[in-house]
Amino acid sequence: MTVRSRLTLISSFTFGVVFALVAFVVYYTFVITSERIIFSDLQKTGLLSAMFYLEEDELSTREHNRIRVDFEAEIQQTDVKVYDRSGRLRYGNGQLREAATPAMLQRIRDEGRVRFKTAGYYYYGLHYPDNQGDFVVVVAADHSFFAAQRNQLLLTMGVALAIGLLLIFLLSYVLSRIAYRPISSVIRQVNQLQAHNLERALTLPRTKDELHELIETFNGLLLRLSENFVIQKNFINYVSHEFKTPLASITGNLEVFAQRDRTPTEYKKVSETVLTEVSQLEHILNNLMILAGLRTDSQGSATYRIDELLWDVMDRIFERWPEAKPLVGLDISVADADRLVVKGYRNQLQMAVYNVIDNAVKYAQGKPVAITLAESDGALRLTVQDHGPGIPPTELQLVHQPFYRGSNVGNTKGSGIGLSLAVLICKQNGVAFSLASDACGTQVMFTFRQL
Repeated sequence: MTVRSRLTLISSFTFGVVFALVAFVVYYTFVITSERIIFSDLQKTGLLSAMFYLEEDELSTREHNRIRVDFEAEIQQTDVKVYDRSGRLRYGNGQLREAATPAMLQRIRDEGRVRFKTAGYYYYGLHYPDNQGDFVVVVAADHSFFAAQRNQLLLTMGVALAIGLLLIFLLSYVLSRIAYRPISSVIRQVNQLQAHNLERALTLPRTKDELHELIETFNGLLLRLSENFVIQKNFINYVSHEFKTPLASITGNLEVFAQRDRTPTEYKKVSETVLTEVSQLEHILNNLMILAGLRTDSQGSATYRIDELLWDVMDRIFERWPEAKPLVGLDISVADADRLVVKGYRNQLQMAVYNVIDNAVKYAQGKPVAITLAESDGALRLTVQDHGPGIPPTELQLVHQPFYRGSNVGNTKGSGIGLSLAVLICKQNGVAFSLASDACGTQVMFTFRQL
């Protein structure tokens, strides 16, 4: 059953239940009120009958005539019977042949005033002592008119219920189609989504309701899925590229080496080449495992001097980029050596600092790179500033993603893993990491807590 059909049926059922309850209350109120009015009229008629038949000797002719007029007006549709103490009928208008039983008369004498009803009549009994004797006045009214009105009310409410259910069903069906229209639109848009266009957000409805919030949340999920697909694609490209070169080198060397017998010197040379390539593969795997959170520093957390770590990094940088040595400036402006001691996973943080400085040198395009280490607000701040093309503002948040590379890197080789790995390492070691960039260059800042 569709949501629209369920909504229509629920609305119709709810209306039916509510209408039935209201109809029951109206019907019950009508019956109780009508019977109360009937018995009240019978009581009035009973008193007039007693005065008309039994008080004639005590009233003046004028007063009795006035009572006669009222009495005749009241008994048009009412039967009146007056019984004496022995149970004999003394007076009456004879509209109803059925006489009161002795038990009924005795009950009236005992209780004074009694009201009751039978299958076809309403009765009111009145005990009326008089100077002529002890009398019982019994008045009765046919309830056929009341029953007709009651049946007419039931018929009217039944027809109203049927018409109301039909109207509610049609109205609910139309309203459910209108309310379901945004959901239908969402379904169509979702069915059009493919792996290559997950970044396309669904159109938000104009109403600020739960559906708007749901679609907004779903768009966020699509964005994260799209980012994960990009990461997956970049990861495959990275692994295939980075693993291809070492494996091709190992394979080529072993194939050539296996063609004929080799001298010990040649064995040693090939072994060193293969070990170098294997070491490169191991380094790539280590980076991937750290990035995935599957590996931690085997040396554990310890205290070390940040300036010594920085000098070790610079040695590796100049070893890789010897031509950049005159372009890289290092300024350590911390006079007290004890203030340079920090705590963390040294190997990991050395890798993070190396990745950032390596990126700065790589993308500086032959321009100077400034590295400063200084104290600020009770912390050590290591700043790396290059003067390269910078990172487009729309991509500043994306460069933190693994394997993401900026759109303006050109032909500069890279994997897109260095910066994301540095961010992850800083987070795991409690080091604040900040990145700012514009067309004049990029600035990365590490903030270490001092001991």
